[in-house]
Amino acid sequence: MKAKQLLLGTAQWAWTVSREQAFQLLDEWLKAGQRGIDCATNYPIDKNPAHFRAAEGFLLEYLRAHGLSNLQITMKIGALDNLRSPEINLSPSFVRMMTAEYRRLLGSNLHTAMLHWDNRDDPATIADTLEALLDACRQEGLRPGLSGIRYPDVYAPVVEALQASLDIQLKHNVLHSDLPRYAPFQRSAHRYFAYGINAGGLKLKGEYTSNSALKARGGDPSAAEALLARMRAAIPQWNTAFVRPPITGFYQIGLLFAALQPRLDGIVLGCSSAAQLRQTLNFWRDLETFDYADVFAQLEKMTAQQAT
Repeated sequence: MKAKQLLLGTAQWAWTVSREQAFQLLDEWLKAGQRGIDCATNYPIDKNPAHFRAAEGFLLEYLRAHGLSNLQITMKIGALDNLRSPEINLSPSFVRMMTAEYRRLLGSNLHTAMLHWDNRDDPATIADTLEALLDACRQEGLRPGLSGIRYPDVYAPVVEALQASLDIQLKHNVLHSDLPRYAPFQRSAHRYFAYGINAGGLKLKGEYTSNSALKARGGDPSAAEALLARMRAAIPQWNTAFVRPPITGFYQIGLLFAALQPRLDGIVLGCSSAAQLRQTLNFWRDLETFDYADVFAQLEKMTAQQAT
């Protein structure tokens, strides 16, 4: 398996993940020797204006309480609310201001500044924004990046003209992958990180509680039932083909599908509890130790069938 960087996701903090649970997640993350964390100005996107920047607030409180200075935090900027609206501010001055502001707040813990939710299709304004980000990141010693870009095909020529090397976050799971949309980018120059690997919180079996991530986001598990049925039918064969830890949950399938994708360089983990995070990290170590290439190959066939 190609080595990949892991980031602890914070999109559900102050929504389905309480302050206490968020701190427990951070405790578990650091205990495991991990340092990467992903956050955004508009997390959680729960349509509650009182929670705007709340995930960031949890993170800042934890950093200050523990005096941490060696994390690798990615901050995504641009969204003006957490109402899932298309409203953004990615003007050059705002990008410079927010990059400097997050350096001030997070200190040496800040590693990457990303443009978030850019829905524009004008190359000239995109170029102005990207130049501002690149300049701000050079001044602050940060890695620049993109996340949730609506028109990668418009962005790509601008990025290549500026000879930028970026961290790019995109959705990638068994139901949907944005990797093909980023084909216009020159692959060698950038690093790609998958988010949404659990497809909103799907389960192989069992009920969805009212506070589950999938229910909170308004997801419909029945839409994926045909694919889930094929997975459930394949699991007995997967679990007897080789001597390796068995696959028992969808979180393992989601992690495996991203971990063995050679075009990806990192994964954002959206765990909601310390116990879930421990399970995920345990299976991550299994993926580093045992061969699951046959499962990945079958999953790719299943997702291709699902797409048609």
